[in-house]
Amino acid sequence: MRSAWRVADVRNAEQALMATLPPGTLMRRAAGGLAGHCARLLAGRGGTYGAPVLLLVGSGDNGGDTLYAGARLAGRGAQVVAVLLSPDRVHPDGLAAFRAAGGRTVERLPDRADLVLDGIVGIGGTGGLREPAARLVAGLATLRGRDGGRASVVAVDVPSGVAVDTGDVPQPSELPTAVTADVTVTFGCLKPALVVGPAAVHAGRVELVDIGLGPWLRADPALRVTEWSDVTDWWPRVGPEAEKYSRGVVGLATGSRTYPGAAVLSVGGALAGPTGMIRYAGGARDEVLRHYPSVVATERVGEAGRVQAWVCGSGLGTDEAAATELRSVLAAPVPAVLDADALTLLVDGSMAKWLRQRDAPIVVTPHDREYARLCGEAPGADRVEAALRLASWMKATVLLKGDRTVVATPDGRAAVNPTGTSALATGGTGDVLAGLLGSLLAAGLPTDRAALTAAYLHGLAGREAARHGPVSAPDVVAGLRPVVAELPR
Repeated sequence: MRSAWRVADVRNAEQALMATLPPGTLMRRAAGGLAGHCARLLAGRGGTYGAPVLLLVGSGDNGGDTLYAGARLAGRGAQVVAVLLSPDRVHPDGLAAFRAAGGRTVERLPDRADLVLDGIVGIGGTGGLREPAARLVAGLATLRGRDGGRASVVAVDVPSGVAVDTGDVPQPSELPTAVTADVTVTFGCLKPALVVGPAAVHAGRVELVDIGLGPWLRADPALRVTEWSDVTDWWPRVGPEAEKYSRGVVGLATGSRTYPGAAVLSVGGALAGPTGMIRYAGGARDEVLRHYPSVVATERVGEAGRVQAWVCGSGLGTDEAAATELRSVLAAPVPAVLDADALTLLVDGSMAKWLRQRDAPIVVTPHDREYARLCGEAPGADRVEAALRLASWMKATVLLKGDRTVVATPDGRAAVNPTGTSALATGGTGDVLAGLLGSLLAAGLPTDRAALTAAYLHGLAGREAARHGPVSAPDVVAGLRPVVAELPR
């Protein structure tokens, strides 16, 4: 897994590293990596020589990185101009190097640009963009390059205007509050804003430049980021001695006569997972068997037989019969996924004792509105901290759904899924996710790994489905098949 660090920890690491290096070494490393990525982008737009490049330069080291990179590009023949947002606080050595290489300063946006470097504010910035920076950023949409295409925007370290430690972005009004980059070139390590919250969308594709910071990052990371290699390592292998029971049996108390589709979708998600058998318990029994005759189906949880994990809540309803089924799931000494209606039922104080009496692991899967019902308030600007609070309070693993789903554990660890897509923001896709997650738990994965694996594969399935048009939940079930087929067996 990759890791992302908070600003204070990055600053401490930078100071420790710089104490071992000649002055300016770290900035030259960063600028060299930044210029290299910019040159590769320009290669796809007619080359660096003669390319119109615009720098938006703020004060401090972030502006210095930008100016030094602009000097390197000018040295390769690019036509580089810079708008200095704080001329009296610009990095003096960076500006001198930029001018010596042939770069020019201007007071307004040029007519053309193949590439724009956002060096307005770095990791020390707070609050959204303000005038005049906000108006300059708004004007970038009109810039066109030599090929007539829109200017590509590269953020230097982080997109200006985002909240670096939380990934929050202030809501725009008339003018943008943050830069939206095509590529962010970040230095030394990932920062939370590049991987979580709405800021992750503003970051675009993230490229990491190694400046030697790694050994000096002594603090624990703010969060970790799942990678494909993690999923392949965690995915359960099936040995030659395996049979359906040894692979795990997952039970699903989902759906109802009113909402049979939730049952069908959650079973579809579970069938894409690694378990060998599925037991369904609920009012949608006939509909489930019509779609999936291999499932063992009963009317109630108490009749289902032995399982290694339960999924409960998707389309279950919130009446007394549904509450009875939830209590039966909570009484079982196996891991449980609580989704949708099960979360609504948990708000009832009478369910608290069932949670307190339970020793087996729990995973809850709220979206923002469900989180608000559980906690009395929305997740807010810091989604990682919000998920950690709920995990600690419930003593459960929390899968806080969103474009960048956060997984938090009761012992204070957090991770984020990078494969999210807005295509999944449609009815029933959460039911698919819950079923897949239950299958992974029944196969023996720890709750955090099961949650991260399910979110990662679910996101890839959503992207696969979106390639063919608008996405429905059955499309996500179908999209899971080619994704899971790539995993080792």
